[in-house]
Amino acid sequence: MATLILTTVGTVLGGPIGGALGSLLGNQIDRAVFKPGGREGPRLKELAVTSSSYGTPIPRYFGTMRAAGSVIWATDLVETSETTGGGKSSPSVKTYSYSCSFAVALASRPIARLGRIWADGRLLRGAAGDLKVGGMLRVHQGYGDQQPDPLLASAEGALCPAFRGLAYCVFESLQLAEFGNRIPTLAFEITSDDGEVSLVELLEPLEAEAAITRGLEGLGGFSDEGGPVLASLELLDRVYPLACDVGAGPLAIRPRDPAAAPAATLPEAVVDPANESFGGAYGQMSSRRTDHSKLPSTMRYYDVARDYQPGLQRAGGQAPAGQSTVIDFPGALQAGTALHLIEALATREGVAGDRLQWRMAELDDRIAPGAVVAVPGRPGKWRVESWEWRDTGVELELTREPGAALPPAIGDPGRNLETPDEVATPTVLMASELPWDGLGSRDERQVIAAASSSTSGWTGAMLYADHGGSLSPLRGTGRQRAVVGTLSSPLPPADPAIIDRTATFDITLASPDFELASRPLESLAAGANRLLVGAELLQFAHAESVGGAVWRLSGLLRGRGGTEAAAFAGTAAGANVVLLDERPIRLATADLGTAEAIAAIGLADDMPAEATIANAGLTLRPLVPVHPRLALAADGSATLSWTRRARGAWSWSGTVEPPLTEEFERYVVGLGDTELPEALWEVTAPMLEFSAPDWAALRAGHSGKALWVRQIGNSARSDPLYLTTLA
Repeated sequence: MATLILTTVGTVLGGPIGGALGSLLGNQIDRAVFKPGGREGPRLKELAVTSSSYGTPIPRYFGTMRAAGSVIWATDLVETSETTGGGKSSPSVKTYSYSCSFAVALASRPIARLGRIWADGRLLRGAAGDLKVGGMLRVHQGYGDQQPDPLLASAEGALCPAFRGLAYCVFESLQLAEFGNRIPTLAFEITSDDGEVSLVELLEPLEAEAAITRGLEGLGGFSDEGGPVLASLELLDRVYPLACDVGAGPLAIRPRDPAAAPAATLPEAVVDPANESFGGAYGQMSSRRTDHSKLPSTMRYYDVARDYQPGLQRAGGQAPAGQSTVIDFPGALQAGTALHLIEALATREGVAGDRLQWRMAELDDRIAPGAVVAVPGRPGKWRVESWEWRDTGVELELTREPGAALPPAIGDPGRNLETPDEVATPTVLMASELPWDGLGSRDERQVIAAASSSTSGWTGAMLYADHGGSLSPLRGTGRQRAVVGTLSSPLPPADPAIIDRTATFDITLASPDFELASRPLESLAAGANRLLVGAELLQFAHAESVGGAVWRLSGLLRGRGGTEAAAFAGTAAGANVVLLDERPIRLATADLGTAEAIAAIGLADDMPAEATIANAGLTLRPLVPVHPRLALAADGSATLSWTRRARGAWSWSGTVEPPLTEEFERYVVGLGDTELPEALWEVTAPMLEFSAPDWAALRAGHSGKALWVRQIGNSARSDPLYLTTLA
């Protein structure tokens, strides 16, 4: 390019100033040598921005179009703050959110409905009419009897206009966190009329009566930015050729049919005896265009398949050499229709370069401007562009008409990066205490909240601690859904000491797009595939989808995390299921307090989703001791012993004593029923010794009764371990 070359040369010879002068000269040469082609029609809006400028014209829309609109009323930002935390183990955090209410003018004629809305290029409102963020939307269609919006009326009082004849929408308390706490750039899908655009509706402002039979095939929408109706009619005529007749009756507009038969055949050309006008002794003169650079070969339009964003089609499917004229057509079209229209336009204007002047001496009312005629001695059909009555005869200006109509074309709209339109669905909420994982305080319960939904359209929820109906904020969940579900088939009792390779059970997940993965035993040993089923924590090695959201699990490690009692008891169908990966949210004890339930409120929740915190006490309850032993001495004395386990110490080598996670090591040994024991012994070591007389008396007085032991923790006692039965 000259700009680059002369900038470089100027810099070498004259330094920065010389470079600037060279660049200026280069730009001038570029504009002369590489002059861009012509452009016809109103420029399409590649990126229409919602504005609030006074005097901005509000277009008329026909069919379905995409528009930016103009902000006509707005409030200040409304700030809302929430404080979470503040307990002894976590600092208080105050979060701020902002909302705004505003009105946007859409169209200067009534609309049928408002479709999707984009905000900063993302969907703010889906095709189902759902807002993707918090807030309310009201649409006023622009009819002559519409009433003032209640929000505007409450703010402006009796002076509030109803904006009759203007379609507009009102956003009330729209949450702005997703848009950097500002009113975003908006684009609206506006449907003014169903079906194709009607020329009758477009020419409605004309006071004159008109008989219109011209259809606008394939035109799904049209934008009239204002100005004379004649300008819109002229633009339509380029793409959808019109034949107008202003004869004795009203204005008639009909299609120009290239296949129609000529209305008449011209008489032979009349010679001018004085040989002073065109054609001389022949009475006719022809010319042909030689410069084809000004012929239209490209059309820009609004592509329906690209969500009404600008598209482009070229006649012949490729860019011509040199300059070309671009037609900007503010209509909504499919790619194939647009390609067909620009190819037909290029063909019409290409053959229209053949022009003919013809003199005749007869008056024929069929031969008038706009009429298609046949010319003696010349092939094809010709259209009368104008005529002038002179003393030497009637002089006609004619242009050649194309032949038969072109067949339909197949166009490619190009790639469109569509924004997913997923409808927000209600929140599914589950909550449970978990065994202590060895991290953090040993004296604080570990509670997880598993918030989820049936579709990926769920945008998250705010969690609250439920203190007897009084809600206090905890935190937001984010958009990531926890994998939750319910137990479809009963989970039978099992021995947690062995790997169960034969048993299976089914679960139904909350969403059909949730997936579970199989893992080898080595991964299970590292903590993979942990599943909370009711009160039991287990792991699975194999997961198989059996249709829909139902999964069959096998290769089971039961009673994990000290939940052996639940494994021995089994779990009935219908119990809650939560996959314990990174998605469930751990709640801070300081925020949760003594709450026994939590709630969640999401975008699609009419009422809060509530969940009782299951497995209360599981975090703080000591683990059941293991390995019960009874040692009988030769002298008749007896020693009961067992092995202690520790909360949070899940890796047990068997060679090192587990750490003591309680404040003191204490146990209680009981006789008989665990709830109503007949005798109790409290010890500080994992053993209890009986002398020979005491053991003999115990056996004699309580034959058939069981001895058991519980560990005493800081806040609770463990489940019992049965030591032996007296006999």
